[in-house]
Amino acid sequence: MGYHVQATDGKIGSVDEATYEVGESYIIVDTGPWIFGKKVMLPAQVVTRIDPQERDVHVARTKAEIKDAPEFDEGRYKEIEYRTRLGDYYGRHG
Repeated sequence: MGYHVQATDGKIGSVDEATYEVGESYIIVDTGPWIFGKKVMLPAQVVTRIDPQERDVHVARTKAEIKDAPEFDEGRYKEIEYRTRLGDYYGRHG
């Protein structure tokens, strides 16, 4: 938590929460002012590299792809249906 998240074209925010469940890992990113203080959820499959010295998490998506993803739903993000929709979106944009 607290690591900066870097899209392929720049910083998008910082890690707010992370899970490490096999097959269902994800990070929730607090985007700050970039998307008007919203949060986004990224499946672990898009993480390409973690740099502990720089405290950076690199993801294989552009800012636009992340901004256009299904909106983060605080009440539903742990549900299978929501995760499947999110995984499908990121699977198409890879």
